[in-house]
Amino acid sequence: MENSEMADLPEKQKHQLRHRELFLSRQLESLPATHIRGKCCVTLLNETEALKSYLDREDAFFYSLVYDPQQKTLLADKGEIRIGNKFQADITDLLNEDEEDGRDLAKLEEKIWDPNSSLTEKQIDQFLVVARSVGTFARALDCSSSVRQPSLHMSAAAASRDITLFHAMDTLHTNGYDMTRAIAALVPQGGPVLCRDEMEEWSASEANLFEEALEKYGKDFTDIQQDFLPWKSLTSIIEYYYMWKTTDRYVQQKRLKAAEAESKLKQVYIPNYSKQESNTGCYAKKASSSYQWYSWGPPNMQCRLCASCWTYWKKYGGLKMPTRLDGERPGPNRNTMVTAAFLDR
Repeated sequence: MENSEMADLPEKQKHQLRHRELFLSRQLESLPATHIRGKCCVTLLNETEALKSYLDREDAFFYSLVYDPQQKTLLADKGEIRIGNKFQADITDLLNEDEEDGRDLAKLEEKIWDPNSSLTEKQIDQFLVVARSVGTFARALDCSSSVRQPSLHMSAAAASRDITLFHAMDTLHTNGYDMTRAIAALVPQGGPVLCRDEMEEWSASEANLFEEALEKYGKDFTDIQQDFLPWKSLTSIIEYYYMWKTTDRYVQQKRLKAAEAESKLKQVYIPNYSKQESNTGCYAKKASSSYQWYSWGPPNMQCRLCASCWTYWKKYGGLKMPTRLDGERPGPNRNTMVTAAFLDR
C-alpha cells in the first residue's frame, strides 16, 4: 500500500492500516458456516478518500490490488475511464430554423417515437386503454389463451404487459399519430391483433423446467438451453429470465433461500482461555493486567495477549501495537488460533 497520506500518519496508525488492507482474489474457497463470526465491509480504495476513515469503522477493510493465484502476482484493480469518440456520442450544434441538416439521414437510426407529435398526453393514454381492451378481447377469442388465462382478470393483466403497450405505440407512430387509422390497425380484417411476450408463451411445464435448470446451472443460459430447453432459442430464455425475475414466484423463492441460508448459521460459543502460569505482560502493548489472558505464538516463546489485543488479533490478523519484532513476528499457535470468516455486504 503506497499512499502519500501514509507518510504523515503516526507509526501506530500506519501499523493498524496495514491490517485493513486485503487483496482481491477470484479463487473460490468454501468455508463451513460455523466459522462465520460476523459481517464486514470491503471496498475498493478511493484515491480521494482519507485512509484514517477505515480506522474509525470497526469492520471496514479496503483493497486496491488483485492477487492472481496462477501467476502469483498482485495487479492494480483499476477500471478504464471510457472517454473519447469510441464511447461518447458526438453531439452536433443545434440547427437554426433556416438551416438544413446536411447529414445522410438514411445512415442514422430509425426514429420509432416522436414525443413532439400533435397528440396530447391524454389522447395517448386513451389510445393505450383501447389497445389493452383489444388485447383482452383477442385473448378471449384465442383458445390457447383461454387455457393459460381462464379468468377475465388474468386476461386483462396479460393484456396490460409491456408487449401490448410497445405494439400500441409502434402502431400509433407507423400511422402518423392518426388515432382513427391507428385504432383500425389494431383490429384488422382478420380479427384483433394478439401480442404475447415470453412470459405468456411458455407453458407451466416449461417454466418448471427453467426453474429446475436455474437451480442447477445458475445463469449459464447456454447449458440451460442444451440440457433442459433445447427447443427454445437463447434469446427466448434470456428474455424469459428477466421477466421471471419480476414475478411473485421469484420473490418467494428468494425469501425461502434467504431463510434457509440464515437457518444454517449457528452461534458458536468460544470459551475464554486464561493461562496463569506466565508472569509476563501482554506481548503487544505490555499491559500487566487484564480480565483474561490468551496464549499466543509458539509454545517455546511463552507469549500472551490481553483481552483487547486478543480480540484485535482475531479480527485483523495482527497486533494492535507495533513491536520490535514486527517484521519477523511469529505466527499464532495453531491450537489457539480461531478462524474468523466474514461475509461481504
